[in-house]
Amino acid sequence: MTSKKKPVRKTNTSAKKPTTRGTKASKTIRSEAAAKKPRIAVLIADDHSVVREGLASLIGRKPDMTVVGEASNGREAVDLWKQCRPDVTLLDLRMPELDGVSTIKEIRAGDENARIIVLTTFDGDEDIYRAIQAGAKGYLLKDVPREALMDSIRRVHAGETCVPVHLAAKLAERVSGETLSAREIEVLKLIAQGKSNKEIGSALFISEGTVKSHVKAIFAKMNVISRTEAVANATRRGLIQL
Repeated sequence: MTSKKKPVRKTNTSAKKPTTRGTKASKTIRSEAAAKKPRIAVLIADDHSVVREGLASLIGRKPDMTVVGEASNGREAVDLWKQCRPDVTLLDLRMPELDGVSTIKEIRAGDENARIIVLTTFDGDEDIYRAIQAGAKGYLLKDVPREALMDSIRRVHAGETCVPVHLAAKLAERVSGETLSAREIEVLKLIAQGKSNKEIGSALFISEGTVKSHVKAIFAKMNVISRTEAVANATRRGLIQL
């Protein structure tokens, strides 16, 4: 008796390829959304052309940012800010014609909501204090890592204040410490010029004894014991500029 052979079922051994249609579609949607979102308009103000060009190149490579102007001095920065109305301004502290603090004050006189980041090489507590007091929303040193700078621009644009921890500590020390009076600063500037007490008195129309009292107060507040040390300390902190 002959047995009938059972038909062999063919099995599909090829695995189904996962579809990427949904993933590609979601990426496309995200890309389109990012493209439609307005880019952060940045104004750069620095008196060194190499610094300006480097910052412009770095920012220009970011898809969410664009450089709308470059200024070589403080006065030009104010004029360009009025023309461009940038979202964020990167501003050097020491510039010709108008320094950084004065530039901040003039810009904010036109718009108190202007978002400005000081980008400088100076880390003196007085420099930081004056910039923040004038209305800067960020204070960074020029050795800041690239991505940290980009992140700070985004954060300031979003309404945050960006001051690194070590600079914030200096700011806190300046706020809590004793401050020199306007007259003491004047005396200190003349000391830096090498003037004697008698010459300082003549320049400020005060007696030599009054000058000695101011010098004594300066030494006590700055915790120094000599004129040379006072000048060096004041320069480092940003109290005076040589």
